[in-house]
Amino acid sequence: MSLESDIIASLQRVRAGGRELALCSSAVKNGALARLADALRRAQAAILSANGRDLEQARAQGVRPAFLERLTLNPARIEAMALSVEQVAALPDPVGEVIAGWRRPNGLEIMQVRVPIGTIAIVYESRPNVTIEAAALALKAGNGAVLRGGKESLVTNRMLAELIGESMGQAGAPADALFFVPTPDRDVIRILKHSTKLIDLIIPRGGASLKEALAGSEVPVLPHFDGICHVYVDRSADPAKAEEICFNAKCSRPSVCNAMENLLVHAAVAESFLPRLAARMAPLKVELRGCPRTRAILKEVHPATEEDWDTEYLDLILSIKVVDSLDEAIGFIARHGSGLADAIVTEDLSAASRFEHEVDSATVYVNASTRFTDGFEFGFGAETGISTNRLHARGPMGLRELTTYKYVIRGSGQVRI
Repeated sequence: MSLESDIIASLQRVRAGGRELALCSSAVKNGALARLADALRRAQAAILSANGRDLEQARAQGVRPAFLERLTLNPARIEAMALSVEQVAALPDPVGEVIAGWRRPNGLEIMQVRVPIGTIAIVYESRPNVTIEAAALALKAGNGAVLRGGKESLVTNRMLAELIGESMGQAGAPADALFFVPTPDRDVIRILKHSTKLIDLIIPRGGASLKEALAGSEVPVLPHFDGICHVYVDRSADPAKAEEICFNAKCSRPSVCNAMENLLVHAAVAESFLPRLAARMAPLKVELRGCPRTRAILKEVHPATEEDWDTEYLDLILSIKVVDSLDEAIGFIARHGSGLADAIVTEDLSAASRFEHEVDSATVYVNASTRFTDGFEFGFGAETGISTNRLHARGPMGLRELTTYKYVIRGSGQVRI
């Protein structure tokens, strides 16, 4: 069979399996998730071995350290994956939830009811935990799922997909409702984006190359692309609080999309705050790039270019700009932000209120790190991505974001006049 005919046949099986899954009880779906969590723990050594093969190949190709960090699994991360699956199982099943209901004067009873979207294709890159998170959420929300990971994590993802399929089968859920694409061939994306009769939604998690590959998709795309996040340290900020938030936002895990890339500091506190933060970041060898006013304070800082303000580094690199006002900070974020996560550190309630109201991002923080932009941290158990879109879903996407709704109307013989 050709690649296209093989993929189409697999999508048809997912479509049929997804229809079965949509009718499965919460008990069956939760049973599959419980088995998956157990399987992840039992197979820890085998998962680490598979991941080691992926890492060995990635190192041989000379990939960046930040890329390796995203690709790496360890016992703690495998346990976090298992806990995530268990949290999804513990959440209320969204399928069948009555969102709203009302009775018309003619006696018709109208209900708006949550239902699965249908078949969802999740296209992602190096992080193998996405395989588990996406599958767990799609399963619980009753959707068929097509998982297309990157070539760099192919060995790990294949093993994780096997565990998912086995767990579903053991629980009585249709294993065909999930399909892991076993080839890294880029032509698969072309096939997926034109399969309008078999796929209802594509959720991408990746960078510019994935964005380009999905251009012209006939299937709706819910994007998760750039994460150019800002922290603005206001003139009234508590210095110790600001230091902790900025250090966490940049350094706790710089390779992920909710890490800070641009730091804005009010001129009134820049001379006292920037040396303090630079000293905190120095042991981690964070490369600082700054505007001329920043470089006047921190002599060793590299000059920031216009391109730097629009770059998602996903690494220990930070661009810094000194601003004269809250207005300037908000305007800067509007020009350079990607709409994923932005934060203000301030003790001024009016400044906090303005920032909340005027910054148009999926998640807006006051006195907290942008690193909380995550489905697990929001209590969703996991996420299929973080949408910067304005339609259907915005921000971390959990169970409810993987559903749509239909109207159910009950009558007693009414006809329209």
